[in-house]
Amino acid sequence: MRIDKSETVATPRNVLLITVDQWRGDCLSALGHPVLETPALDALARRGVLFANHWANAAPCGPSRACLYTGTYQHRNRSVLNGTPLDARFTNVALVARESGYDPVLFGHTDTAVDPRTVPPGDPRLFTYEGVLPGFRSVLSDPWEQGSPGWGRWLAGQGFDVPAHPHALYEPIAGFPGTEEHGATWAPTRFPAELSQTRFVGQAVVDWLEEYGNQPFFIHASFIRPHPPRRNPIGYHDLYDVEQIGPFAGCTRPEDEAAIHPFAGMLLAVPEVMAPRHDRDRRQVRATYYGAQREVDDGLAPLFDFLVQRGLAASTLVIVTSDHGEMGGDHWLLEKLGYWDESYHVPLIVVDPRPEADAGRGSVIGAVTESVDVLPTICEFIGAEVPLQADGWSLSPFIRGHPAPEHWRDVAHFEWDFSDPSAQMVERFLDVPMSHCSLAVSRGTTHKYVQFATSADIFPPLLFDLREDPDQIHNLCSEPGDRWKNAAWECTQELLQWCMRTSERTLSGHFLSPETGLVSARDSWR
Repeated sequence: MRIDKSETVATPRNVLLITVDQWRGDCLSALGHPVLETPALDALARRGVLFANHWANAAPCGPSRACLYTGTYQHRNRSVLNGTPLDARFTNVALVARESGYDPVLFGHTDTAVDPRTVPPGDPRLFTYEGVLPGFRSVLSDPWEQGSPGWGRWLAGQGFDVPAHPHALYEPIAGFPGTEEHGATWAPTRFPAELSQTRFVGQAVVDWLEEYGNQPFFIHASFIRPHPPRRNPIGYHDLYDVEQIGPFAGCTRPEDEAAIHPFAGMLLAVPEVMAPRHDRDRRQVRATYYGAQREVDDGLAPLFDFLVQRGLAASTLVIVTSDHGEMGGDHWLLEKLGYWDESYHVPLIVVDPRPEADAGRGSVIGAVTESVDVLPTICEFIGAEVPLQADGWSLSPFIRGHPAPEHWRDVAHFEWDFSDPSAQMVERFLDVPMSHCSLAVSRGTTHKYVQFATSADIFPPLLFDLREDPDQIHNLCSEPGDRWKNAAWECTQELLQWCMRTSERTLSGHFLSPETGLVSARDSWR
């Protein structure tokens, strides 16, 4: 699906790509969430298309963003960890936009580790994974691991007393009334909601647009929240009560969850990702997460209103998505990891201002979409050719109110690498090579299959029947008998076909012939 080059771009086409960090795909009131309210995102979805079955292709932040920005799966780009360099041979959304005449600007972070072959030894970029994606001009870079110094300077400019390390402001207000009666993450932060990091980035975008004039723009606004710390400013710290939190996905006891598979048992022994074992604290973690999401939603509202009030909404493609989800206590885990849906199901809202998108406005799409589809969608909008490397497809048929194309996927794929190239702790623990420390997931409508790169003696495959076991706690591969073998074989075939169909294609469509010379062909589907 390439843009028809006979089309003309009659009006300026602006792009605003927004990422919110660590946002689960089920956490939108537009999708009927029983607790969380997201009025700003709901209103945005009514102006565009909400993709309800959307999946990140990797975790955590850096690997997932590599897939999002390049349109390639992890087994293609091989940026597998926070700190794994992104190979410079891959183009990306910023470089494509720059080649199309834009000056792409960044507010926030892309978590891109530089290709070490492109910089001299000792270059400062070799000492951080929080680099800027090539092609972007960074208007506001505020590295999280470095303590968000930009946010700190902005706070100081607002007259706020800022400690040397701004992240200390996430520490709870000492002696705040009610703290002892609630879960550990309930007490509020030391900064008010109007000075949150969300408001900081959103205001920076508005200020920049105020001065930019009427030229076409390409903005990537990357918001760090609701990423931890798991603590909210006053007004959001107690917005949702633990009594509102429904049942968690997974087993009722952590030891039963660990018994499902040795991989689950391994992760459930890691203190940094273990959910609180006390019921009140686990529920409070989830309530705090919802409060953080509502604070982000409220913080985005002024930016969306600005676009409408200044008439920019009529010419701006707005995309809102996340790099990955959050376990949030489900399966007795926190953070983003493993093979669990909660870590990879993410939101996607696309608002295309063109009249041809009117038929799709307000629709909710149930077809399987993935992060790799964002780059081709942006290319179609700005009139750029989709790079040959792209594994995804433009979402324009859905945006225009059309049914899914004939060859559209019905299975989501995501990958997770758990190697440890620095300390090799996992490799030593399992006594396996680094290349064995990864998994790939094929998640269809009826079954979910997990294949590990290492020996089945260490980590055998997992198979879940999503119809009978939506919480994914019964691994059919561990059951006696042959009832599950046909389904497992079909899932294995599907996973292999996916890998084959998404193999390297840069030169595979070229052909040298004595009669014709160089022939170049593209897959008609792409």
